[in-house]
Amino acid sequence: MTSPAGDRDPAHTPVRPVRVLLCDDHAVVRAGLLALLSSAHGIEVIGEAGDGEEAVALAAALRPDVVLMDLQLGSGIDGIEATRRIAGLPEREAEGAAERDDEREAGGADRRDVEREAGRADRRDVEREAGRADGRDVERDAAGRGATGRGAAGRGATGRGAPHVLVLTTYDTDADINRAIEAGATGYLLKAERPEELFSAIRAAAAGRSTLSAPVAHRVLAQMRSPRPGLTDRELDILGQLARGLSNREIARALFISEATVKTHLGRIYDKLGVDTRAGAVSVAKEQRLLP
Repeated sequence: MTSPAGDRDPAHTPVRPVRVLLCDDHAVVRAGLLALLSSAHGIEVIGEAGDGEEAVALAAALRPDVVLMDLQLGSGIDGIEATRRIAGLPEREAEGAAERDDEREAGGADRRDVEREAGRADRRDVEREAGRADGRDVERDAAGRGATGRGAAGRGATGRGAPHVLVLTTYDTDADINRAIEAGATGYLLKAERPEELFSAIRAAAAGRSTLSAPVAHRVLAQMRSPRPGLTDRELDILGQLARGLSNREIARALFISEATVKTHLGRIYDKLGVDTRAGAVSVAKEQRLLP
């Protein structure tokens, strides 16, 4: 038997779905994700972006709960930079709710009511009443009644922080993982995950909880147990010249250092990257996105 409206069980009150923004530069991938997420209970896709700039703009305008972010986005900013910008979006007050409050308050009293009320009190009554309340009382009363637009906005604003970014990518290198987390990503998921894992990760991200794919978590733990020192700025400069195919002598001339210094830095680069050849250093550097 259907319960009366007044006897509804709070436990069965509809819960607002997790609002998701998709960002991937491949239209086919976005279409697949849209179809997949449409089958998930409690998840709603509210927008799609094909590049980083569009993702940032839509995140600011739509304020989704979660942005599902790819790392490689073709031209323009990549997923890391887009994540950094989205995570840095300022908290936005609920302007829409405040505007609706203002309209509702304005609609409750028409112009004739206002004129009639104004006609009942002469100027002496107004001055007498004003004299009974100091400035603090006036401000308190105005805030309580929401008499002005600013008062209504303050009452209705609940605040909404920056959307949570959940990285969804095929890349699981240490460099990608570290950069994404440092940029503010809430979670890091690989596209090889099962749909149920993706749904769970989205719900977790919406609640501010971190989720990592098993291989990603393994790499993070490995880094914590035996951290590998990062490359210095000078070593990155030399690595960049190495990627251009320059010899030690040419690198020394380009950077205004001696060949001996170049050799010393190369030895340190090899140790840090776990390689023993120039080609190996360049290959690992590209894999870890250490090169511009």
